[in-house]
Amino acid sequence: MKCGGCANTITKSLNELPGVSNTEVDVETNSVSFEYVNEDQIETVERKLSQLGYPIDTDPNSLLKEAKSYVSCMIGRVSEKVEGAKE
Repeated sequence: MKCGGCANTITKSLNELPGVSNTEVDVETNSVSFEYVNEDQIETVERKLSQLGYPIDTDPNSLLKEAKSYVSCMIGRVSEKVEGAKE
């Protein structure tokens, strides 16, 4: 995770999952906490995080997925600056 935008993306995406709530992201420690109804939601959350580019440490493709997250973050930052320059 690189910034507050990453944290917002994770929080919003996880809170939209059925049975998952109260997601909290700590960018400095690269940690995510959440409440869930049953154990099945843990696997669902892991899959969602991986799809977003924030894999868990034990994911064998974590480096590739982290790169995807970093590129998405940088594209978002460039887009914000371009939009700001137009104003």
